This record gives sequence, structure tokens and C-alpha cells, in this order.
Amino acid sequence: MSLTLIINVVYIVASIMFIFGLKMLSSPATARRGNLLSAGGMGLAVIVTLVDQNIIEYQWIVAGIIIGTIIGVASARLIEMTAMPEMVALLNGSGGLASLLLGWSEYQRNFDIVAFSAFVIALTALIGGVTFSGSIIAWGKLSGKLDGKPVLFSGQQVVNAGLLLAILVCTIIFALNPANGLVIFIVLIVLALILGVMSVIPIGGADMPVVIALLNSYSGLAACAAGFVIENNLLIVAGALVGASGIILTNIMCKAMNRSLANVLFSGFGSVVATSSGAQGEQGEARPISAEDTYPILEAAVSVVVVPGYGLAVAQAQHTARELGELLEENGADVKYAVHPVAGRMPGHMNVLLAEANVPYDQLVEMDDINPIMETVDVCMVVGANDVVNPAAREDETSPLYGMPIINVDKARTVIVLKRSLGVGFAGVQNPLFFKDNTRMLLGDAKASIQNLVREFKES
Repeated sequence: MSLTLIINVVYIVASIMFIFGLKMLSSPATARRGNLLSAGGMGLAVIVTLVDQNIIEYQWIVAGIIIGTIIGVASARLIEMTAMPEMVALLNGSGGLASLLLGWSEYQRNFDIVAFSAFVIALTALIGGVTFSGSIIAWGKLSGKLDGKPVLFSGQQVVNAGLLLAILVCTIIFALNPANGLVIFIVLIVLALILGVMSVIPIGGADMPVVIALLNSYSGLAACAAGFVIENNLLIVAGALVGASGIILTNIMCKAMNRSLANVLFSGFGSVVATSSGAQGEQGEARPISAEDTYPILEAAVSVVVVPGYGLAVAQAQHTARELGELLEENGADVKYAVHPVAGRMPGHMNVLLAEANVPYDQLVEMDDINPIMETVDVCMVVGANDVVNPAAREDETSPLYGMPIINVDKARTVIVLKRSLGVGFAGVQNPLFFKDNTRMLLGDAKASIQNLVREFKES
């Protein structure tokens, strides 16, 4: 059997491992195994690619592996779960930068290339540059280094259109004359980096799950284009898988907010507080409650639904929430965790937090499954969620959230909302849930509040 045949067979095996690993990521029960399977496929792909390219000196390869391993292990162990969204943004950006540098190095290696190859290199640099700079801005917004509000200015869309036109012109010029196109290529990279910044700054914190999914897709497309540059079929397959899955996830996120992708990217949602009745001022009197008074309500409950939000991540209350859930189960209550698709700052953010706290997978319920039975729920505990449980999305046609599918927590018999204050969420819209007759506000740090509830159960 020839070496070429063995290499191609290994490529096929690695591709199959990618596909099955990606499929396994769709379920919390198999996600870890899917991640390991995909990582194994990537390791196999790297080894066989090094053999295929007849690498003679491995010093830089080994150095890169050592440095990358140190960074990866340190990131996995030291970065808090609350910082995972910005970590994902940096990983997306790293993928884009790697593709950009690969295209650049391939061009530097051989300036005398045909027009099609030059076009593919330009496409790799374009997508990689946009992904890298856009991800850096997303990281800044998610980590609080930059203001999370949309940045809008007069003529912004005209500027973006001008950038796209300039990029198109540079790409054509470069493809027609790549042998003398180094300056044009560098200009193209600079324009791509600027476009990435301009694409993300108009997007606010409420839309970050969509941005993360979209940038993930961009990183895959950049890798796919890079595969064409170096004529590596496996990189093409892997990039296409990531690109396609990212687009599908982006579409799911948009549907979960009942908004189009164009609206997310260009509307500047959240730049100003809406002028509707649903966004201005308090709409009644909130009814605060203490942990001591909350305990008998929970103690008597037969069914309890916990709705986690970004506040759960900020307070790092996932482990405490799981402990309270276990105590409720021991008391005879049926406990479920209802997760909204866009809760948190990245797709699946709440699922990741709850899985990290070892919440049983069968207790996680999707929005479409919990809403039909919400009226039968005795107590619904909202932990740090805001926009995804805002009834204005269902009741107030003037609200900017109107039409967005939400978890109908207000239909439960009793709602306990755990928040630091009555402040608005990412969308800048007041939540009338806080003033409903069946709602009680357990104000304060979510982790401390749940710990007080746990203590009440243990001491009773």
C-alpha cells in the first residue's frame, strides 16, 4: 500500500471523526465524548499532514506544540466559566488569524501564482482578517474592556459599503497581477481588519450570542479557504463543517429572538432605550421577599422550574443552584431547568454552566417544551434572566422585544426573581414581570440568596 493511499485513508477517517464528533456535541450527554473524538481527529490530521508534507526539521513544530499545549491547559484550568464567552471569541479570532497568516505565508513563498490561486489567498486573508479583528472587539465587549452598547455614527453604512467596494477592487487587482501585488495584498489585509471592527461595533450585548455564532462560522470559512490555498482536503472539510454549523447556529439564535440576521447586524439594537411604554420607568410596585419568606413557598411546592440567565454566571451560582435543586427533590418536588436559546452571552452558555455544576441532563428543558406546562408549575425561580422572560415580548406591541419567543414564567403560580436590582437587561427594556401580582423579588447577589435558601432547608 502506497504512502499516498494511507494518507488519504487517514484523512477520510479524520473527517468521519469530525462529523461524528460534531453530531455528538448536539447533546449534553455526549458533548464531552464528541469533543474528545473531534480532538483526536484533529491530532490525527496534524500528524498525517506533517508526514504528507515531508517535514524535515521539526524544531518549530515541536516548539509550537509545546507552547500551544501550555496555553491550552492553562486556559482550560484557569479561566472561569463566567469568562467562557470571551474565551470563545478569542478562539474564533485565533482561527481567523491563523488562516490569514497561512494565506500570507503561501503567497510569500511563491509570488508567481495563477489568478485563481491569488483570488483564494485574498479570500482567505479577507475572511481571516474580518474574523480576527471582529472577534477582538467581541472579546472586548464581552469582557467589559469595551462598552457593550452599540457604537453608531452618521454615515456608518456608507463607510462600510465603501470598505467593501475598496476590498473588492483590491481583490480584483491582486488576482490579476499577484506577482507585483504585495502592497495591494497588505492593503487588503488592513481593510479586512477595519471591516471586522466596523462590523461588530454596531452590535450590542443583547445580540452577542448571534455574534459569537457568526464569528465561529467565519473562522470555519477562513479555514476552508486556507485549505484550498494549500490544497489540503481535510482542512477544506473541517472548515466547511465549522462554517456550516456556525451558520445553522446563527440562524437558530436569530429565530430564538424573532429577528433577521440583517436586523442583528445593522439595527444597532440597544443603542438607546426604547421609547415604548414597555421601556420607560417602573410599571407598578415590586414586591420584595426575603429568603426566610421564600423558604415556605418552595417547601410546599410540588413542581419547581429554574430559569437561569447571565446573572447566574456573574454570581457563579450554578453549584449552589444545583444544591438547592437537590434539596427540593429530596423534599418531593419535581425540579426542571428551563433554558432559553439566547440566555447568556454565547450559544449554550447556560447549558455549559449547568453541566459544569453536574446538573442532570434530563432535568434541562427547552423553551418549547416548558411553555405548554408552565401554568401547572407551582414555583418558577428566575436566576439572573431578564429579556428572555420579559412578558412585554408577548404583550406590548410597542416594545422592541415584541415578537421574541420567551419563557412564559409569568404564567406559573408563583414567580421568584433573583436579581441584584430592578435594572433593565441587555436590551435596555424594563421588565413588567417584576410588577406582576404573582411575582416576588428576592433582591441581592444570586449566589448569596440561594445559599440562604439552602441554609433554610438544612436548618428546618
